[in-house]
Amino acid sequence: MLIFPCCKINLGLNVTERRPDGYHNLETVFYPIPLTDALEVVPLEASAGVPYRLTQYGAAIEGPAEKNLVVRAYLMLAADFQLPPVDVYLYKHIPSGAGLGGGSADAAFMLCLLNEMFGLQLSEERLISYASRLGADCAFFVHRRPTFATGIGDIFTPIDLDLKGWQIVIVKPDIFVSTPEAFRGITPQRPQRSLLDIVKEPVETWRLSMLNDFEESIFPHHPRIAAIKQQLYDSGAVYAAMSGSGSSVYGLYEEGSPVPKEQDFPQDFYFRCEL
Repeated sequence: MLIFPCCKINLGLNVTERRPDGYHNLETVFYPIPLTDALEVVPLEASAGVPYRLTQYGAAIEGPAEKNLVVRAYLMLAADFQLPPVDVYLYKHIPSGAGLGGGSADAAFMLCLLNEMFGLQLSEERLISYASRLGADCAFFVHRRPTFATGIGDIFTPIDLDLKGWQIVIVKPDIFVSTPEAFRGITPQRPQRSLLDIVKEPVETWRLSMLNDFEESIFPHHPRIAAIKQQLYDSGAVYAAMSGSGSSVYGLYEEGSPVPKEQDFPQDFYFRCEL
């Protein structure tokens, strides 16, 4: 069975408070984007003597196979159900360390694939419960609908938001931003207006009101990321922002308007599509 895990962008991100457990509460809007990986699972002969084999293509993923989220998703379900051995083929196109949720998407799509492939009859609610154990934003990729997220990014409220007709350009420089680095320069505070209200307004108004708090801490240390955002605005983006804790930056362009081309970002990952 072959599926194509999609990614997401963050429309705004406010870090609202530090929790007693050391984590941070935040609010953000997740929006699914048709930039995808490819994930295929086929039965593996029992004579192979292993429960799974993982073969990876495309962009490299560091770490041993057992740490990969698609393998962890398989092992999680295999602990509760009698799953047969499988061959897993993962083609990585969504860049890692980009704030796009590529690894989380692969994990959630793996759960959904195994559920369908082996007739586990798990409800969406149970799939979300499994996904939440793999990562805070994994559960979003089970239903893949525009969502207002709070808590540590794990409490979801579906919202009525449709960006159909808009064009998106995503650019990711070869820069890795660690989670501790992203939070290092953050002073948590509650915004004057909730993203839940801002996102209901026209996209043309977002530039002045929809902010990503991580930009303030990351841009001074990584001016290339800030430069990409400005380049998107200079090329006609109606709204541009870093996604999550970076390092990818996206720009939204009106339907039919010219957008920057891949050659405008010769050293960077580039993706463009119509939403």
